[in-house]
Amino acid sequence: MRRKLYVFLIIAVCFLLQCTLFQALAIASISPNLLVAVASSFGFMRGRKEGMWIGFFSGLLLDIFYGSVIGFYALIYAYIGYVNGFFRKWFFPDDIKLPLVLIAASDFSYSMLVYLFLFLLRGKLQFTYYLLHIMLPELVYTILVAIILYFIILKINQNLEMIEKRSASKFV
Repeated sequence: MRRKLYVFLIIAVCFLLQCTLFQALAIASISPNLLVAVASSFGFMRGRKEGMWIGFFSGLLLDIFYGSVIGFYALIYAYIGYVNGFFRKWFFPDDIKLPLVLIAASDFSYSMLVYLFLFLLRGKLQFTYYLLHIMLPELVYTILVAIILYFIILKINQNLEMIEKRSASKFV
């Protein structure tokens, strides 16, 4: 129950930061995608199932407030969390290279899917413009913010795992 509360708070805080503070700190109207970093982080820290559910609820929050169709972002974020869960066996808390590469790949995949379904299918074919002016700057900004966000999520996850271990050992 404690883990669910903390995960809910992390998702809510990142959503609020993404939609308020980082919109005000946008560089050339580009802001980082914190929820992709959250879904990716929990995916490779906790596994496919938890990454999928955290991604689903992160995307659902975006769908409710900003989406034109309920479920579009929820599905994308759920896939991001699920796919990152495959890398759990290669996850080492001290190594930051794998998490940053996975967050970058997740953000790029997210941007490609948004371009494909929201722009390309409506006949907007300026892919190079979208790549150079939206996708790559957002990817760089997301990675810079994810360096700090990753360590915060990692520390919270380690503390929760330690508490869960202690409480499980009391019952044995």
